[in-house]
Amino acid sequence: MKRWDKTLPLRWVCKPLILLLSASVAVSAATAVRAQPVGLPSMGAASSADLSPYVEKKLGQAIMAEGRRDPTYINDAELNQYLTGLGRKLAQYSPGTVPEIELFGVRDPEINAFAMPGGYIGVNTGLIVATDSESELASVLAHEIGHVVQRHIARGMTQQNQNGAIALASVAAALLAALAGGGGNLAMGVAAFGQAAAIDRQLGFSRDAEREADRAGFQMLTGAGFDPAGMSRMFARLMNASRLNEGTGGGAWASTHPLSIERMSDIQNRVRNIPAVRHVDSDDYWYLRAKMRVMQGRDALSLRSASQQLQDESRTATGVRQSAAYYGLAYGELQRGNLAAAGKNLELASADGRTSPELAKLGIDLAFAQKDVPRALALAEAAWKKYPNRYAISMAYVQALQNAGRHDAAQAFLRDRIKQWGEDEPAFYQMLAQSEESTGDRVGARREMARYYIAVGALPAAEAQLRQARDLSRDFYEQSQIDVQIKEVRDSLEEQRRLLQRFKS
Repeated sequence: MKRWDKTLPLRWVCKPLILLLSASVAVSAATAVRAQPVGLPSMGAASSADLSPYVEKKLGQAIMAEGRRDPTYINDAELNQYLTGLGRKLAQYSPGTVPEIELFGVRDPEINAFAMPGGYIGVNTGLIVATDSESELASVLAHEIGHVVQRHIARGMTQQNQNGAIALASVAAALLAALAGGGGNLAMGVAAFGQAAAIDRQLGFSRDAEREADRAGFQMLTGAGFDPAGMSRMFARLMNASRLNEGTGGGAWASTHPLSIERMSDIQNRVRNIPAVRHVDSDDYWYLRAKMRVMQGRDALSLRSASQQLQDESRTATGVRQSAAYYGLAYGELQRGNLAAAGKNLELASADGRTSPELAKLGIDLAFAQKDVPRALALAEAAWKKYPNRYAISMAYVQALQNAGRHDAAQAFLRDRIKQWGEDEPAFYQMLAQSEESTGDRVGARREMARYYIAVGALPAAEAQLRQARDLSRDFYEQSQIDVQIKEVRDSLEEQRRLLQRFKS
């Protein structure tokens, strides 16, 4: 495990490389970018030259394996469960087949969201904070899912004589370099995530493609019970942000998905032709919006600005919006180590008996910070009983059990959660490995870490963990099982290399 951890600090120096690689792709295909609007087909099946859904998913998994190590990737169970749940709720009402989508947060104040191959959708903190209702956020996510439904990413990336083909070759080359191992190659792999995230900018979807995504998104939005007027409000706000910022800063999404008057008129006409909908925003939306306002702060100035905005909301808002503002203030104070101020704001957020999974989790985190293990365990047990469907709460409960030395209980609980949620939240494998290591099961710990790395697509790391497990084992039958696992990982690695080599060439 230490071998993998030593590579992690390298990701913090990769951002300039991402920009360099993205810039080199853009410059080498500037002519293709300007010519793009004639490109994408309208509706109908993808051609044989396109990525098949299976290959597209494999490519997306390879990109995300590196993306999860990018410093802007937000590894936050509360946010990613909320975003993916919201995305899958919308996808249920899609006009076409949707792959199993996964949404994730990106720490970036720019107002943006982007779809990548295989149903992966990144959502900037700036977009979440810029919205003023859950329907507005859902409208942008529905549009991105619309691109996935129509397979615009796959088609655009594989069309010959276009920037997409060049971008795909560059991404594949960077991923192959990462598979080869080594610090510099790791940087190349992480850079591939930045390139893939910028592909929608490079493709410059055609007007027909944007209208298709609008209409598919509108159908999902209304089918899932959101206020369709949220789409017209959000698009108008994004148009204005793009105009004011001339395509930079706050207007990134509107710049990469140009919002024409025709598109706006189409959406507004659709809203007028259906009955008005009153959607009640979830409490999760407001609490996570406040959390992201703090989390996206990268320096003292932006953190002070976030704190001031939350203080203003706490004075002017009521109900859950006021509670969320105090929650954001408490979260910010906890991040800065101001435990007394964090506790005071958390009390204000919980006034009048208000509860939520986010408030409960923050209370547990505060107890951890205060090194009050018994209180943290009591709060975590109560929260798990009240919110048994939340990843973050279950993780906090495991952490409390581990801190209390109750590793047997932690391991039994984790094995149940892996059966329940293992495919959606690989961190449970990692936590089980940590607990097994603490109790001396060194072979089991490495096998669980291998399962974690397989789940996140880090196949070389998975192979390394399995080889360590085999060297430590003295049981012939266990060694035979591990040999089978190693072969499966090697086969998957070879398949991935062949796939990437195909696109590189």
